[in-house]
Amino acid sequence: MTYIHNTITKLKKTSPAQAEFYQAVEEVLESLQPILETNEQYQLNSIIERIVEPERQLMFRVPWVDDQGKIQVNKGYRIEFNSALGPYKGGLRFHPSVNASIIKFLGFEQIFKNALTGLPIGGGKGGANFDPKGKSDGEIMRFCQSFINELYRHIGPTKDVPAGDIGVGAREIGYMFGQYKRLTGNYDGVFTGKSLLWGGSLVRKEATGYGCVYFAQYMLEDKGDSLTGKRCLVSGAGNVAIYTIEKLYQLGAIPVSCSDSSGTIYHESGINLDTLKELKEVRKVRLDEYLNAHPDAKFIPIAEYPEDGNAVWRLPSAQLAFPCATQNELSEADAKVLVANGCMGVSEGANMPSTQDAVEVFLAAKIHYGPGKAANAGGVATSQLEMAQNASMQHWSFEEVDEKLKVIMKNIYLNASETAAEFGEPHNLVLGANIAGFRKVADAMIEQGVV
Repeated sequence: MTYIHNTITKLKKTSPAQAEFYQAVEEVLESLQPILETNEQYQLNSIIERIVEPERQLMFRVPWVDDQGKIQVNKGYRIEFNSALGPYKGGLRFHPSVNASIIKFLGFEQIFKNALTGLPIGGGKGGANFDPKGKSDGEIMRFCQSFINELYRHIGPTKDVPAGDIGVGAREIGYMFGQYKRLTGNYDGVFTGKSLLWGGSLVRKEATGYGCVYFAQYMLEDKGDSLTGKRCLVSGAGNVAIYTIEKLYQLGAIPVSCSDSSGTIYHESGINLDTLKELKEVRKVRLDEYLNAHPDAKFIPIAEYPEDGNAVWRLPSAQLAFPCATQNELSEADAKVLVANGCMGVSEGANMPSTQDAVEVFLAAKIHYGPGKAANAGGVATSQLEMAQNASMQHWSFEEVDEKLKVIMKNIYLNASETAAEFGEPHNLVLGANIAGFRKVADAMIEQGVV
C-alpha cells in the first residue's frame, strides 16, 4: 500500500486541486493491490507512476462571436491519456462544469473502460466549459469551428478519435467534422457519433443505455434471475437515461423515474417513453412539463432534494438502480437508503456516478454492482464499431450492431466477474474490472518499452 500511497501523494503535488481526478485514481489503484503484490514486473516497470500521467495534455482558448457580435472566450481541453492499446478514444464534453480535473478523471477511467471492451482503442477525453443550452445553432457552429481550429492538429483516424458526451450530440459532431474536413481536406473517420447520413453507425445513440441494461441482465442471469418485472430507478434524461429506459422496457422491466437539472419525475406505473423523448429530444424542455401529459406522476424539484443526496434514490419499492446522469450523483446516504429499501443491484450508466463511500456500501451489502467503466462501456464499444465501418466503407444493420454490442457487454461482464473470482472476491466487480483492464494495458506498456 505504501507504493500506491506514495504514487497518489506525488500525483497530488504535481496535479494540484483536482479532486475528481484523485478520486478516480485512488479507486483504481487501491483495488490493484492484489495484482501488484503478486506481480513485481509492474512495480519494476513503474507502471502505475506512468499510467496516472497522461501522455499529452492540451489546454487552449476557444474564442468565438455570439449573435450580438460580442467576442466570447472559453477554455478547451483534450487529454490523450494512454495509447498502449490503440488510438486515443473518448468523448468531448461541453458543459460549464468542465475543468482539468473533470476531463482527467474521465480520461483516466476511459483507459480501463476501453481496455475492457477488448477492442484496439486507447483512452482519452476532452471538452470545454461551454454551455450549448440557450445558444443558437449559429453560436454553437461558431464555437465548434473555433474549437476544432486548435484541436484538428492533434486528432486523426489512427491517432485520436473523439466522440460525443454531455452537451455534444450529432449537431456538434457535424459542425466539428465539417471544420476538420475544411482545414485538412480529408474525409475520414476522425469522429464517432456522426449522423447516419455521412458515416455514423446505427445503435450509437442507444449504445450506452442499452449496454448498461445488458450488463445488469448478465449480472442477474449469472445468479439465475432476470430483469422481468423488476421496478427500476433511473436518473438523468439524456441519451443514456432515455435508452436505458427503452431497453428496460424491451427486457420486461418497469422504469419508474428519470431526472434532469430541475428535478425528478416519479411515475409509479412506469415512465412514458414517448413523452420523455418528446420533451427531451424534440422540444428540449424541462421535465416538470411531463406532468402536463401525466398528472398522476410526481415531480420533485431540486429545492426539495435531501441535503445528503438525491431524491431519485429515495423513491420507494425499486429493485434495481441505474445512475445515468453525472459523476458523484449517488451519495453514501443514498446508497444506504437503496439497500435498506431492498435494492438488489446497481448498474452505472454515467461515469463515476457513485461516490467512493457509496460504492463501499454496495460492496459491503454484496448486492449486484456494475461499476461505470464496465457497465457503461457500450457507448465507446459502438464508437469503435463505427470506426470499423468507416475504415472498411461498410454500413451494418441495427440488428448487426446491437448483436455485436450484446456480445461485447457479455464479454466485459465475464472478464470482470472471472477476474474478481480469480482474486478471491467474486462479488466485487470493481476489483475485477479494474484489474482486468489494468492488466491488459500494463502488459502492453511493458512490451512497448519506456515510452
